[in-house]
Amino acid sequence: MAKNRHATLTANKKTAPQWRNLHSRILSLLLKLTKIEAAILAFAVCSVALGLGNSLQSDPSTASIEEVIESSKTEDTKSPINTDRTTIALALPSQNSIPKTDTEQAAYYSQAKFTIDSNTVQADFSPAPLSQPASPKSVAAAATAEQSSTAVKRIHQTLKKGDNLSMVFDRVGLNARDVYQVVQSGNEGKALTRMFPGEKLEFVLGENNQLEQVIRVKSPLESIHFIRNIAGDKTYFEINRVTRTADIRKVYRSAFINDSLSLSAQRADVSQSITMNMANIFGGVIDFVLDVRNGDQFTVVYEEHYLDGEKIDEGNIIAASYSNRGTTYNAYRYTDPDGDTGYYNEDGVSMRKAFLRAPLDFTRISSSFNLRRLHPITKVVKPHRGIDYAAPRGTPVFSAGDGRVSASGRSKANGNYVFIKHGESYTTKYLHLHRRSVKKGQRVKQGQIIGQVGCTGLCSGPHLHYEFLVNGVHRNPRTILKKLPKAKRLNANLKAEFMASIESTQLQLASYSSHIKLASAQ
Repeated sequence: MAKNRHATLTANKKTAPQWRNLHSRILSLLLKLTKIEAAILAFAVCSVALGLGNSLQSDPSTASIEEVIESSKTEDTKSPINTDRTTIALALPSQNSIPKTDTEQAAYYSQAKFTIDSNTVQADFSPAPLSQPASPKSVAAAATAEQSSTAVKRIHQTLKKGDNLSMVFDRVGLNARDVYQVVQSGNEGKALTRMFPGEKLEFVLGENNQLEQVIRVKSPLESIHFIRNIAGDKTYFEINRVTRTADIRKVYRSAFINDSLSLSAQRADVSQSITMNMANIFGGVIDFVLDVRNGDQFTVVYEEHYLDGEKIDEGNIIAASYSNRGTTYNAYRYTDPDGDTGYYNEDGVSMRKAFLRAPLDFTRISSSFNLRRLHPITKVVKPHRGIDYAAPRGTPVFSAGDGRVSASGRSKANGNYVFIKHGESYTTKYLHLHRRSVKKGQRVKQGQIIGQVGCTGLCSGPHLHYEFLVNGVHRNPRTILKKLPKAKRLNANLKAEFMASIESTQLQLASYSSHIKLASAQ
């Protein structure tokens, strides 16, 4: 028995230098392995670990590392070593950490874990202790780590001044190839290169920051999705337009005028856009600077759009009324069978005249139409063939009527200017603009913004110089409107349909206006 113990100790002493020799043989061989061979080794070590350990202890010369690798290859993997090499980091156990008994060694080697990626194969011979199973916390942490590695990321970007598409993609961590693939998806892809500051993009990134989707948010109700697809070895982006429908709520507002329409509407919680639309509706019958008086009353019914319970914007004015100097003007929205939409009074007469009485919301008339005016800068008596409307710099200027832009440019005297031709007989001119918003040849609608009030050219202060020509002859814009063609009137059949469609709105509008008057009287 003593002899047996002595033989075992002697065998163990011989094993130690054999393990050290094995280390150096493994390291020298691993540097020659290809990626395929490295993966095979990782698989093979686990499966033959126990047999390898026993065979080395009994007879180290019976099996070499080369033979183990070669024997584990399939016919498909027995290929010559190529130049595409990988690095293998193998964390071998120290001599003192190896279990002594065969049973413990079998369990030890069977728990060895291998991590393989494109560049590295790692064998980890440091598993959790046999007597301690993985804790619930470690299992949960591993699950969380696995989920986070494949989690989808959404990144929102708003274009800033000076941005181009490549810069936005670069901020998200994407490269020029991603930009090219998205832009090549069609006309919508090319349109991404013509976006403006303030527009929004959303990026959806998958595993390894791979671009899965680009979403162009055109409005809360409309977005364009560029979705990644793969056909064979080709990657392309498919376009999907997504639209949503908003909930529409009807809103009533009414107020008395104490100073100006804008300020009174603001106090009544009416937005600037609704106020401007209301002024355009009544712009053919009311001059909202010269005609407005304290005590005037307006009532407006309009739409508000909601999405997921939140207000996103305002819609159309359904109906409006304005009482001025004892006369009440009513306007109702109506779309005829041809699809043309306009506002009509209760008699079926269009509220829209051929031209607006004033092409902007101005503060005052600083200079009237005068054929013998002393010029404030040159001090020379010269005809003033238009009206000067004083207004803050940047105030929107509207086209007085439908037409086509005949000129849009800049000169020393006129500064920035826009000329609009309305049919064969009429022309309107807009001078000293801060900024022009239309180009020559462009068609415009009545009420469309064509520029902003400024003080360019020969100018003593921010204002709009407005001219009105009939057959090439200058006319006074304040008086010529009375001589222009009358507004459109619905025929008998359309009028009957129109009257039926506005019946309930008429009652609601009158009722709401009455309540406001009663409340004010109390």
